[in-house]
Amino acid sequence: MKTEHIVRRSLAEEVAAAIEEKIKLGNFPIDSKLPTEPELMKQFAVGRSTIREAVKYLSQSGYLHVQQGLGTFIKSVTGNHALDAKIEKGNFNDIFEVRHVLELKIIEKAAVNRTEKGLKDMSLALKNRTKYATEGNLIACVEADIAFHSAIAESCGNNILTALYNTLSAHVNKFFMEIYKDTSPFLASQKQHEDLMQAIKDKNIQQALAVANQIIQQK
Repeated sequence: MKTEHIVRRSLAEEVAAAIEEKIKLGNFPIDSKLPTEPELMKQFAVGRSTIREAVKYLSQSGYLHVQQGLGTFIKSVTGNHALDAKIEKGNFNDIFEVRHVLELKIIEKAAVNRTEKGLKDMSLALKNRTKYATEGNLIACVEADIAFHSAIAESCGNNILTALYNTLSAHVNKFFMEIYKDTSPFLASQKQHEDLMQAIKDKNIQQALAVANQIIQQK
């Protein structure tokens, strides 16, 4: 019987992953200063050495840039500084046009390749989307919406498509916060998002694409 080795992440790697997620969600914008070591220690309930190791990981991965005497700054939301810089210069219409092109192909493939885990992730994100939209919590609602569409991307079966989509989505958060003043648009499109998930679950490609186009036209 073949032995499988389980690779366990260190505490510093766990903290680095948590900070990375906050960067991708837009909680730490590009060029902003990372919270101080004491603040991060308190936030993650870890020691100074763990924070320093986590920052080192993220610096090596291209997310952070340490400036001696000034602090640590967010360099990239994806680890790809060149691509991030290009997207940062793009306008709302350009970014959403590319995202929508990718989204239609992703939905088409997800309707064929979706897994039970993928459906569970979509369902959880959709429930959170409903909850936060009803409560009027715009920030959490936007994050849940992005999580729902990212779960679809993760289910498409093409890692490159997924990576491209997630790279764009990492920048979408800030645009959502600029164009939406409350959660009413999310409440209005909730039924369509539920229909989209159902079509993907049923592996009904044509229905999934039809609903996706309806959602896109509303945005």
